Amino acid sequence: MITILVHRNGETEPATSIDRAWLHQSSGVLVWVDLAGPSIPESLILSDTFAFHPLSVEDSMSAVQYPRIEPYDGYLYVVLHGIDFREAEHGFATHDVDFFLGRNFLVTVHDGHSRSIAALREHCPRNHNLMGEGPVALFHRIVDAMVDHYRPEVEKLEGKLDEIEDRVFTPDSPAVIREILAKKRDVSSLRRVVTPQRDVIGRLARREFVDISSEMALRFRDVYDHLIRLNDEAFLFQDRITGILDAHLSSVSNRLNQVMKLLTVLTTVFMPLTLMSGLWGMNVPLPHFPGGEAMQFWWVVGIMVVLVAVMLGLFRRMRWI
Repeated sequence: MITILVHRNGETEPATSIDRAWLHQSSGVLVWVDLAGPSIPESLILSDTFAFHPLSVEDSMSAVQYPRIEPYDGYLYVVLHGIDFREAEHGFATHDVDFFLGRNFLVTVHDGHSRSIAALREHCPRNHNLMGEGPVALFHRIVDAMVDHYRPEVEKLEGKLDEIEDRVFTPDSPAVIREILAKKRDVSSLRRVVTPQRDVIGRLARREFVDISSEMALRFRDVYDHLIRLNDEAFLFQDRITGILDAHLSSVSNRLNQVMKLLTVLTTVFMPLTLMSGLWGMNVPLPHFPGGEAMQFWWVVGIMVVLVAVMLGLFRRMRWI
């Protein structure tokens, strides 16, 4: 689907087609073209109308691209990643958003799931100032909204880590290791998304490109600071998950040691009892206890009880149990 918004004479209005005269820098017209899940015929607007470089057009139509920024003749080609809210419930699933940024135009290409672009696209006809500041400011608004959408997802991840920490030392949590590893993958995905985007926005904040004014560089610096904080939090989450995993393995190992200690104590206690029952069960003469054969069984039981009590007392004194 193609959406065309045109800002001229202080007003923003939708258009059904593009007049090539609008693309001249002296026209005084700002054009925003949004391609949401474009088909092959719809994508021809990139090569035919705007005459973008074939390599950038090919990359924009690819499903997955690494975040980057490349200068071309007359425009900047930028690839960033956004979060899809519905998919992000199960992790940091991302989708590419491609930008073609020129002096008086902005072209966005995505798969149709960009909340940031959809919201701004609806507000522009009602708020003419959104496009009135120029294509770089419009580009900044989209990028800023995309980065802001990371915050709720990061907070959800932090809350999930809190829950896992509470369950680590609970014996009846056999699936906690699976959740820990799943969150470890989520944090790794967050780092893979945030780190390259930080580098891209950093280049804009440093004014490496002539189309970025000092005022816009300050705005991009604010976005850059947000990405730095997200990147730092991703590293902290990585260390935290490693600590949770170590604590869980230590807890499992400790419970296993307790079970082994109990089994060892039981085995040690029953070894002399087995020996005694074996001796008195043989058909050989053995010393008789007072009371005759009628009391011999109870003497043996009494000796076993005393022996068990002495062994348990000794184990207790040595802090083995």
